[in-house]
Amino acid sequence: MTETHFDIAALKKIGMIQQKQKEYFAMRLHVVGGDLTSTQMKKVAEVAEKYGRGQLHLSTRQGVEIHFVHHGNLELARKELESVGVTMGACGPRIRIVVACPGELTCRWGIIETKAIVHDLDEKYFRQETPHKFKLSVTGCPHNCAKATENDIGVMGGLLPVWQRDACTDCGLCVNICPTGAIQKNGEYYVLNSAKCINCSICTSSCPMDAWTADKRGFILWLGGTMGKIPRLASRLPELIETKKRLYELIDRAIEYYRRNGRKKERFGHMIDRIGIEKVNEEILHGT
Repeated sequence: MTETHFDIAALKKIGMIQQKQKEYFAMRLHVVGGDLTSTQMKKVAEVAEKYGRGQLHLSTRQGVEIHFVHHGNLELARKELESVGVTMGACGPRIRIVVACPGELTCRWGIIETKAIVHDLDEKYFRQETPHKFKLSVTGCPHNCAKATENDIGVMGGLLPVWQRDACTDCGLCVNICPTGAIQKNGEYYVLNSAKCINCSICTSSCPMDAWTADKRGFILWLGGTMGKIPRLASRLPELIETKKRLYELIDRAIEYYRRNGRKKERFGHMIDRIGIEKVNEEILHGT
C-alpha cells in the first residue's frame, strides 16, 4: 500500500500518524488535562485489543496513543472511541492538547483550579493552525509539576504572601523553608523580599499559625518554552495576573502575535529570541 491511497496530511492533522510500517498508524487521542473516565479507559483498551496489538502508549504530554492500527480500520476504531466521547488528537503545525496538574482540587500546594482553565483553553484553541507545533500547559503552583516552563505557553498559579504579625509565634519556619531566601527576620518583624519571591505557596501552606497569607492570588504566564533539538525554557511575563479575563486576553494576544510574526517551522520561543524578549513582552502586555 502506498501513500497515494490515503491522505497522509489530512490524517496527521487529526492525530493519525503513519508509522514506519507504512500501512499502520498510531492513533493519538484527545486527552484534555490528562483526564479520562474509567468508562473511556475501558473503551480505549478494547479498541487497542480489537484494532491494534493490545498495547497503549502514554505520551510525555498526558496523551494516549494506540499503535499498529491498520489504515483500513482507522474509521472503525475512531467511531468506537467517539461512542464514549474520546476524540482524536492533533499533530503538525497546530495547537496540541493542553496538559495540567490536579491543581488546588487535591494538591496542598495548589494555588489555582487548573482543570477549568484547561477546558477553556482546549475549547478555544485546540487544533488551530500555527507556524509550528504549539503546546500549552497549566500548573497549579511554582512547583511546576506540569512543566509550564517547557511549553510554548505555560499558565502557573502564583500568590504574593503577606505576614500577619498578630498570628506569628516567631518559630522561624518560614525563613528556613523559603526556597529562594525571600523571607528574612528583621528585628521583631519578618520581611518579604518581593524581588526574590517566586510567588509559590510554601510559606502560606506551611506556617502552623497561618501568619503568612495570600495578599494577592493569580496567574503567572510563561512564554516560549520548548524542548526538542534546540531546548529553551520559557520567559516569564513580568506581572502577577489577577483575573482570568486578563489571563485569557494575554494568551490570545500571545498566540496571535506568534501567528503574525512566526516563521514556518519556527517555534514560538525561537521567534521570541529572534525579535527580542523586551519587544515581545511590551507588545503582548499592552496590545500594541
